Amino acid sequence: MNDSQVWYIVKHSAGNCKIVPSDKVGDDNLEIVEQWGPFSSQEEAIARRVGLIRAGKCQPV
Repeated sequence: MNDSQVWYIVKHSAGNCKIVPSDKVGDDNLEIVEQWGPFSSQEEAIARRVGLIRAGKCQPV
């Protein structure tokens, strides 16, 4: 993995949130309802996604 890669959390219209690298954010942007980030590591994005699930903003995958 590239250390300079940044990560985003994207929420799809179905309510699921996925963690995607920055180069994949625009791929299916028609289905993206909300987006959070950028995060410097995938681990940080995972921790934030857990918080979003607990807050009721995302559904678990």
